Amino acid sequence: MLAILTTHPIQYQVPLWQELAKDGRVPFEVWYLTSHATQPSHDREFGKKFAWDLDVLAGYEHRFLDVAAGATPSSFWKCRLKEKLRDRLRKEKVRALWINGWQVAAYWQAVLEAKAAGVEVWLRGESNDLAPTQAWKQPLKQELLGQFFKRIDRFLYIGSANKRLYQKFGVPERKLFPAPYAVDNERFAAQAAKLRGQRTEIRREWKIPEEAFCVLFCGKFISKKRPIDLIDAARMLVSNPKLQSPSSKIHLLFAGSGELGAQLRENCDVIFDAERTTTGSYLPTSDSKNPRASFAGFLNQTEISKAYVAADVLVLPSDYDETWGLVVNEAMASGLPCIISDHCGCTEDLGAIGANSVYECANVVSLANELIKFEQNGRRTMTASDLVKHSFGETVKTVARIYQDIVIVPS
Repeated sequence: MLAILTTHPIQYQVPLWQELAKDGRVPFEVWYLTSHATQPSHDREFGKKFAWDLDVLAGYEHRFLDVAAGATPSSFWKCRLKEKLRDRLRKEKVRALWINGWQVAAYWQAVLEAKAAGVEVWLRGESNDLAPTQAWKQPLKQELLGQFFKRIDRFLYIGSANKRLYQKFGVPERKLFPAPYAVDNERFAAQAAKLRGQRTEIRREWKIPEEAFCVLFCGKFISKKRPIDLIDAARMLVSNPKLQSPSSKIHLLFAGSGELGAQLRENCDVIFDAERTTTGSYLPTSDSKNPRASFAGFLNQTEISKAYVAADVLVLPSDYDETWGLVVNEAMASGLPCIISDHCGCTEDLGAIGANSVYECANVVSLANELIKFEQNGRRTMTASDLVKHSFGETVKTVARIYQDIVIVPS
């Protein structure tokens, strides 16, 4: 059996477990460290309680392990194992243990326990080599991660920058296997197709004019995602006619929530706000130098497609802390092209696909120019073929192949 150890049911991982179960070639169980987000749970960065509106525990075998009291996915030390994992590994006749990173203590414990039980360890993490490391941290990082990686038998890399990180730590090619980051492409495509005929009504609900060039930011309103850069770029187009075409009518759409919410609203001419507590209509200022914007609030997994259908392009302005950027996969699967910061982990793999483009992170002039290009070229859509290499099926094929490698005994 393959045991998959992960912090909690994550909306991006669960469809992969379900796909692996449907495939049927690999017997497996998912072992969870916490039940975060299966019931309404507080997310510090979203700044609210929520639970995913999908059944994240259906369609595959799973169990919850015995962990320290108060364990949360965001705490390294609190999220640690109480049980002796080697005993469970032996009892369940586990042939390989798959861990999903090294951000919690339980993963480090699990590697040592697996080695004590004679079990292979597979790693699928998000980190990459894009962010510069402070000089004083480099030797410590090299030593700690170097020792950790030496205990890993197989590395499932999610993309180019992730693979390169492992290579820089001396991981040989024979230990590297493709497991591209993906979302449930079929579900997002189906949701978008169902809503596409309602685009006008959705825009009307959020007070987005039908003729507007709608630019979407989707995610947490936090510093590392740099949403204010999008506002600054849009403001340049609004306040400087030389930078925009005569037909440019930019309208920002924010889907999400977080600590920067008030700052974003203060720098926009807010036309609609789903989280506004008072009644009445907004009266936009005709001579405002701020871009017009609608705030749709937090949209769960079955609701987010409304934003992808309403928008003309998605912008992901994040800095190096965006280890991938699965919102780009979601948008693409929904038919929406993307403008991506060059600091995001997904940029090398997704930035040149279809109608997507890349700009220099934190350079609002560069972002403004990309927005102009998109607006002038008219509405473009992505197709299913654009994501053919970034699907759960690709990872399932890899997992099935390498699992067979360890269970077939040569004659």
